[in-house]
Amino acid sequence: MANTTGTLWVVATPIGNLEDLSPRAQRILGEVAQVVCEDTRHSGRLLAAFGIKQRLASLHEHNESRVAPGLVARLLAGEDLALVSDAGTPLLSDPGYRLVRAAAEAGAAISPVPGPSALLAALSVAGLPTDRFAFEGFLPARAGGRRARLGALGQEPRTLVFFEAGNRVTDFLADAAEGLGAEREAVLARELTKLHETVYRGTLAELLERTRTDPDACRGEMVVLVAGRAEAQAGGGDRALLQQLLPALLEELPPSRAVKLATRLSGVPRREVYELALRLGGSGVQ
Repeated sequence: MANTTGTLWVVATPIGNLEDLSPRAQRILGEVAQVVCEDTRHSGRLLAAFGIKQRLASLHEHNESRVAPGLVARLLAGEDLALVSDAGTPLLSDPGYRLVRAAAEAGAAISPVPGPSALLAALSVAGLPTDRFAFEGFLPARAGGRRARLGALGQEPRTLVFFEAGNRVTDFLADAAEGLGAEREAVLARELTKLHETVYRGTLAELLERTRTDPDACRGEMVVLVAGRAEAQAGGGDRALLQQLLPALLEELPPSRAVKLATRLSGVPRREVYELALRLGGSGVQ
């Protein structure tokens, strides 16, 4: 039988740069019966920037359970609706799950309009393994809950991805360094696609020091990525690769840089790489 329901379009919107709103997204946002959004003022400004005049309805964490049934009824009556979040792809640390689930259970048509995502944007530029990753979103704001969750992730071998607010990122990095290991390779991506986009790379200890000494590193929206346990575990790594890499790196780079790069590429603990560098005559290793 032909599907006679309306379609719930799940539409990704820019995380910063307005040019990232696709032509398809613009068309659908202008054609649907209503756009369902977190903040009508925010989404109203976005639509106005593209000359789109549209009815808006609010859906957020405090009202989603209450308004979802009515929206599903409209879909079943044949209306098309678009779901957006304030930025990025809906449902990823944003409202919309209850509505999408209710629409699916009712048999309504649901279709994605892919586009911007802070999660994927950060992964694409981090330089950490992307074949397998674990998205943790925002951890608890309270220190106890945050530390407990980080402790539970200590053995996770996949790249870990977190969202964090600028005013909490230093506390987050301090707890991550304690719970996951200060020498874990990590990336701090801030203000992606915006004017002040910056990507910092280093160990958790180095990123923590950066946020403690550089006020700019604590401003804006943050994505924090941390290498999985396999790249930093004691006794782990590829020692045969290390034996090949380190002598060549010591010939071309300052010893401290050679040790850092060899640690990253081989997965062997830094202390072991450091000791091997000393045996190979790498003076000036720090």
